[in-house]
Amino acid sequence: MTDHLHFPALLRMIDERSAAFRAAVAEAPSLDADVPSCPGWTLYDLANHLSEGDRFWAHIVLNTAPGDERPSKDGLAAPREREELISWLADSTEQLLTALREAGPDRSCWAWWEPLASPHTVAAVARRRVPESLIHTYDAQLASGTPQELPATEAADAIEEFLATVCTGTVPWPHEPATMDYHAAEAGSWRQTVDAAGSRFTRLTTAEADASKPTAAIYGTASEMALLMYMRIPAGSLRIEGDADLLQRLQNWG
Repeated sequence: MTDHLHFPALLRMIDERSAAFRAAVAEAPSLDADVPSCPGWTLYDLANHLSEGDRFWAHIVLNTAPGDERPSKDGLAAPREREELISWLADSTEQLLTALREAGPDRSCWAWWEPLASPHTVAAVARRRVPESLIHTYDAQLASGTPQELPATEAADAIEEFLATVCTGTVPWPHEPATMDYHAAEAGSWRQTVDAAGSRFTRLTTAEADASKPTAAIYGTASEMALLMYMRIPAGSLRIEGDADLLQRLQNWG
């Protein structure tokens, strides 16, 4: 996906997933409910984290440039009463969406990732916030006892965004060079290559995917693949061919 061309779609996805997050918070038995996928966190902690991120990035896209010092998150704590919290979450999302629209997709800003496959732009920030809302909505649904499969479109882009933003970098891989192929049934295939130069990825054509001989390959739906990448489901829940230990090494490498 080219994030600039899909900027309005990214904003819509953030809005929709944030609404689903608020619905899960509203339905939960308590804000003190444990979040199984975020050990040590309550549902309130999760809500505070997501709203803090929305407000934090709203400030960043309007007020920073690449290379600036990392902004502070001080003063962004959410209220603890449920009705006020849900309103706070809605306002946090609106602050983020308003800032993204005002800044526009091409504006440069501060970001924590290496600007290799994912640039330091507002469009990239919007694309990064989609899986944040997507995965944390799943977390909130788990805490509420109503986990749902991730929407296919959002999950598919979350896979590639994760590879571009989280996995692409120049930190040397401390093991033998390796390749991991990710095959999402309804979304296509990607290859992650790790070696002394770091980590990078490519999207595979159907022919390339069929002919490829990677170190390991994982097969699942887009929802399963995105949840696996964010370590929400165990590797054993998907089919893995080749070196089954490679995924663990990748996750340990961070």
